[in-house]
Amino acid sequence: MAYVISRWCIRGGECIEVCPTDCIVPGPRDNKEWPYLYIDPDKCIDCGACVSECPKHAIFPEVEVPAEYAEDIALNRKFFAEGPGYWKFDMEELRKERAPA
Repeated sequence: MAYVISRWCIRGGECIEVCPTDCIVPGPRDNKEWPYLYIDPDKCIDCGACVSECPKHAIFPEVEVPAEYAEDIALNRKFFAEGPGYWKFDMEELRKERAPA
């Protein structure tokens, strides 16, 4: 089981800074298809450190994602399987930009 970031994500980046496995990645800011932060389900160790840091409470254990956000589970997986995946990003730039809530 991994954690999933739902569409409530505002791209604050607090979760990235506390992740011990560096498995949380923002979508590229110039790519509207990936507006949130994403957790690599294969690298997530289920520690939950990111959950308490999220200002919008947008992070859930995969098995507890509310039904209305179930498609966010597939979107998280797709980000790493078919989307941008890991890429070099600037945390300061990330803090300046926030996704639509």
